[in-house]
Amino acid sequence: MRKEVYQMLIEQLSKLYATPEGDYGVAQTEDDVPEGWERAIKHIDLWNHNVEFIEQEENWERPAVFVEFQPIQWNAIRPGLEYRAEPIVNLHVVTDWQGSSSADSEFREQSLKVFDLLEGIHLMLACRRGKTFLEFDLVESRTNHNHEEIIENVETYQCVAIKSL
Repeated sequence: MRKEVYQMLIEQLSKLYATPEGDYGVAQTEDDVPEGWERAIKHIDLWNHNVEFIEQEENWERPAVFVEFQPIQWNAIRPGLEYRAEPIVNLHVVTDWQGSSSADSEFREQSLKVFDLLEGIHLMLACRRGKTFLEFDLVESRTNHNHEEIIENVETYQCVAIKSL
């Protein structure tokens, strides 16, 4: 289930593009990408406390999404054969800090664009399903401003997972 969810995330997020106008659009294949559009998510990886050790990490482009799987509590439907769970998946969306977002800041619009990116991500992921999971959907959002030059938004998704032997 985790492998399938991770691969779905890479596939879906790779279709999200930033337009020259500052909006977000979807391209199903690289041949469908209009001129001037660029990938909205530059780096996707598994979470390993990447933000906490950013100075020690290899450089990764931003915006970046790091996928964190929370512990999964499996419930036996047919012991030894079939299990179900409702796993939690945190997406750590890491962007560069664009400046103050205060009411009188000249950087306000630019700094608030991160929330448009989060909406674009949700558009790509809402209610996705696969062979081993159903109803992948948003359940919580948190914004972490505790870093100097980056902002980390944690978008929490949940789904129904199925494990059959």
